[in-house]
Amino acid sequence: MTAPALPSHRFLRALSRQGVDRTPVWMMRQAGRYLPEYRALREQAGDFMSLCRTPELACEVTLQPLRRFALDAAILFSDILTIPDAMGLGLHFVEGEGPRFERPLRTAEAIRNLPALDVDAELGYVLDAVRLIRQELDGHTPLIGFSGSPWTLACYMVEGGSPGSFSHIKTLIYDEPARAHDLLGRLANAVTSYLNAQILAGAQAVQIFDTWGGALSGPAFEAFSRRYLQQIVNGLIREHDGQAIPVIVFTKGGGLWLEALADTGADAVGLDWTIELDEARRRIGHRVALQGNLDPAVLRAKPAAIRTEVQRILSSFGVGTGHVMNLGHGITPDIPVGHVQAFIDAIAEFSPAYHR
Repeated sequence: MTAPALPSHRFLRALSRQGVDRTPVWMMRQAGRYLPEYRALREQAGDFMSLCRTPELACEVTLQPLRRFALDAAILFSDILTIPDAMGLGLHFVEGEGPRFERPLRTAEAIRNLPALDVDAELGYVLDAVRLIRQELDGHTPLIGFSGSPWTLACYMVEGGSPGSFSHIKTLIYDEPARAHDLLGRLANAVTSYLNAQILAGAQAVQIFDTWGGALSGPAFEAFSRRYLQQIVNGLIREHDGQAIPVIVFTKGGGLWLEALADTGADAVGLDWTIELDEARRRIGHRVALQGNLDPAVLRAKPAAIRTEVQRILSSFGVGTGHVMNLGHGITPDIPVGHVQAFIDAIAEFSPAYHR
């Protein structure tokens, strides 16, 4: 078998821990509500899901931050809840409150009757968006596809919206673990199929967002989250069109379990701001690339403070490759555009010294 070609993009090279001229950067939720052009387009579209379900609009939103900032990757504009939406749970968004499901999975019958996901039939609009974005990017910037993790999706699907105290989902895993595993296994199969379809459509890297993994105890994380991350990574296409397809796993609040996350076989582990890069590099940096980990709240501070924090994070990782700069979670809508520019500029200014 012919080995995949070496990546030429800075972001993809860093994920494979190859040499780069400076630390690459992208931001979770970089296409979103902090941009005035996004807010204008959403108002034109009428609602959030119309943006997601219209490939031309999803493409436009994906490209908006790249026109403003020297970012090293684009991430598909979509939502982690497209899978449960396609499974018929009745997704809608309440202004100021977030996502809600009309039919949450509160009974054994509801879980048992959950339909299998037909990605092409029910999420074809996402794949059309991926193809259109790749065409528009024209090889200049790599495209990241993504999905929520089975545990994170299950939290929303069982709770009926944002998890809050996790009362329903945690009762399920402790009272009826077999039923919880049935649900999570179905979701793992769906996520694997969904990400593979994104890869075949043109995604050049994929990220699994385990947003709520940090809400679990150590044993519960292993049983109900990490094992399904492992299953997905094992089932993903890792090479397409002669190029390696790197996989990033991101567990918010997952600093206790870095070794377990590296054991999934992912190429990179995303970090939130509660774990220092030097510690993460000492523990797993010889096995995987690291992504992160500026606290998004720092972007509310003055540009001088942003620059100082960027310098601190770069220094914490130290000299060498295998680091992708990112936020420790998604950018929030209240961040001034100029502060994002200060963040990007600081990385361009200070990071080359760590790659000589």
